[in-house]
Amino acid sequence: MADDEAPDPRRSVPRTDVVLADPRVRAAARTAGPDAVRRAVGAAQDRVRAADLAPADVVDAVLAALPPRATTLTPVLNATGVVLHTNLGRAPMGAAAIEALTAAAGAVDVELDLATGRRGRRGAGPVDALLELVPDAEDALVVNNGAAALVLATTALAAGGEVVVSRGEMVEIGDGFRLPDLIASCGARLREVGTTNRTHLRDYVDAVGPGTGAVLKVHPSNFTVEGFTSAVPVTELARLGPPVIHDIGSGLLRPWPLLPDEPDATTSLRDGAAVVTCSGDKLLGGPQAGLVLGRHDVVERLRRHPLARALRAGKTTLAALEATLRGPTPPAVAALEIGSAALRRRCDAVLAHLARAGIPAEVVPSLGRVGGGSAPATSLEGWAVALPEAWAEPLRLGDPAVLARVQGGRTVLDLRALDPRHDAVLVAAVRAAAPAANPATRPAR
Repeated sequence: MADDEAPDPRRSVPRTDVVLADPRVRAAARTAGPDAVRRAVGAAQDRVRAADLAPADVVDAVLAALPPRATTLTPVLNATGVVLHTNLGRAPMGAAAIEALTAAAGAVDVELDLATGRRGRRGAGPVDALLELVPDAEDALVVNNGAAALVLATTALAAGGEVVVSRGEMVEIGDGFRLPDLIASCGARLREVGTTNRTHLRDYVDAVGPGTGAVLKVHPSNFTVEGFTSAVPVTELARLGPPVIHDIGSGLLRPWPLLPDEPDATTSLRDGAAVVTCSGDKLLGGPQAGLVLGRHDVVERLRRHPLARALRAGKTTLAALEATLRGPTPPAVAALEIGSAALRRRCDAVLAHLARAGIPAEVVPSLGRVGGGSAPATSLEGWAVALPEAWAEPLRLGDPAVLARVQGGRTVLDLRALDPRHDAVLVAAVRAAAPAANPATRPAR
């Protein structure tokens, strides 16, 4: 056939309506949205016109161009051994919390009393659950994160006045968040007492006066100070007169023998703290939230402050938090409590699967961490599966992504923070990463 008689490539381009009617494309549109699908179809059609794509491959090209899920957030298997990994969203939510979150996604009675048809108390469910778990608290309040809880307490109690705090507790947490900056943003003046390593009761006594709005005690949750040190307990601070705000950080509601040095809300309130603030997505094992527990008059003062409206938690957070408080043991708590022997059995099972696939690995001792600014000095003895270091990157770039710990020239897969039901998923991810990580595992041509 002469060149001038060649078929017009436009005649071979699949029609848009035909491509959109394909069941796979229709299914993808429910996640990606119709606009994104139409753009992908148009791009694939242009490739056919340019002779860069066969007409029969248009649907496959459209599907490949669309995102695999409705969010850019990528599921990650946490194989770092850090249970509350801040960069991975801290505590993973349990099945009960996920079910509650889904139920709250639609219309729910978040601020409605169905019995009377009138406006109801927002967040009544999780507040009641908190008070059941911490009977020493007269009232409670839920806001959107731990920092918000501290901001609200400081603003409501000390705006325009002074906040007295030990120099040893002038902390900086993740992403450059510093306590002095927080105090300044609340419209309060900071009154530092003591030194970095030692603060005494007389330091507070000398500083407290008519202009003192609150005494603030902050648990240095992401570091430890050892040696020649001293700090003043809540019991003594409570006798000074101004309300004591105790930011315990990690969200431990009651004493826990596993972490005996971690402060808890029950003990702090018994010791005389007017209000305790903490996070919901750390040792509590729930969603990101800020918890406020304390005397009724103090909590009510916070609740009625105008800032509380801006910091309040959403309905899905309230639902997931209540389910966490009332439901079974959250995954994060289970991960912290798992014994070394159980981890060894899981690692041996994973190793056996990898050995059958011809993947070089071994079981090695591993020290996990609590993470999330909780119990920084605590090591969690366990076991892990070690691969050559070259596996770290292809595992991290997979789907699901696997975040391991690179240590001593090896890729260490610590199963502590991984749901046991996902061990098989981890094995599949390692096998999928094999060609990129180890050329020797590539199938022969």
